[in-house]
Amino acid sequence: MPHARGDFEQMWRDLAPVGRSAASGGYHRQPWTAAETELRSWFVEECAARGLTVETDGIGNQVAWWGDADLPGVLTGSHLDSVLDGGAYDGPLGVVSALAAVDVLRDRGFEPTRPVGIGVFVEEEGSRFGRACLGSRLVTGATTWDDARELRDRDGVFLADAIVDAGLDPSAGLLSLDRVGTFVELHVEQGRDLVDRGVPVGLASEIWPHGRWRFDFAGEANHAGTTRMEDRRDPMLTYAMTALAANKQARLAGQRATFGRVAVEPNGTNAVPSLVTAWLDARASSDAALADLVDAVARQGSDRAARDGTSLAVTPESVSGSVAFDADLAARLAALGDRPVIPTQAGHDAGILSAAGIPTAMVFVRNPTGVSHSPAEHAETADCLAGVEALADVLAELTGAGA
Repeated sequence: MPHARGDFEQMWRDLAPVGRSAASGGYHRQPWTAAETELRSWFVEECAARGLTVETDGIGNQVAWWGDADLPGVLTGSHLDSVLDGGAYDGPLGVVSALAAVDVLRDRGFEPTRPVGIGVFVEEEGSRFGRACLGSRLVTGATTWDDARELRDRDGVFLADAIVDAGLDPSAGLLSLDRVGTFVELHVEQGRDLVDRGVPVGLASEIWPHGRWRFDFAGEANHAGTTRMEDRRDPMLTYAMTALAANKQARLAGQRATFGRVAVEPNGTNAVPSLVTAWLDARASSDAALADLVDAVARQGSDRAARDGTSLAVTPESVSGSVAFDADLAARLAALGDRPVIPTQAGHDAGILSAAGIPTAMVFVRNPTGVSHSPAEHAETADCLAGVEALADVLAELTGAGA
């Protein structure tokens, strides 16, 4: 399929420089910034080259449809934003592959009996405003605009202001999902399951429940030189023990717990801090296991705070329950190419749409190192093209004659 291969590889080359750090090679494609605006424009151009018209809603979610507009269709796609200093594949691979899959189907002479949509959801990572899958949460009603508009980024910018500054109009409304009968998201695998199995492509069975919790450790600011150690109320000590406790509890339970972001006040080298704010990312194999894990970490943190003369307040900021994808749909699609059905510990827009009652599936492409959310994230071109073919097969199965 030289045409599809050329399209995929050219699109990938076009995207490669956008938002890339010259120092690390990682990506800073934050939502409602210049890099993300450039990516949205790129998507419009690629759709136009295929004769597809893009609808962009008031916050930047996008969709273009191929086929009969009067029938419920199959939406595919992903997101274009990244975590801070992230990899190239998380998100964009699903969008590029969706466009390339349409090319493959057209090369095959395929005409869908139901429309095929290509979509892009904004702020999937939650790396700017702290709410993962924010675009899909808003369009499904899982988050309200009244709640979301008050979110602030690290610089104190309100979400509503950031959207307006990006040239969008939140009052224009959100995408409607009325035409979406099924959602299929292709994504680079963020682990080593497919590597260990020795296969390039798989499908998802479930998403582990996961979330983000803000831990506020409050103490008393004081002089680093004149304050005796026994007289201190140092929240950094409480935080440090809590981070170690999170690691231990997750290891014991076979789950996941990470403190990856910390803010300190007043953040002076020669001062005992008055406040340490840290964000816990926790993931577990069941909703009950997740609750137990977070409760255990919070309890140990509070116990330590009592000994340190500090205090701890824990606030959930973004929590997603377990998602079991449509098992019959996954089995049907896996049978197209004898592809394994595997779980994932990462969150995705697919999980939000599934929770909203839309039959949903995910296609994973092998990641040779298993590394993600890092400049080292990777997928081989041959595996990416296998993913495009698999996605094309899935779309044909779901929108062909008899679908």
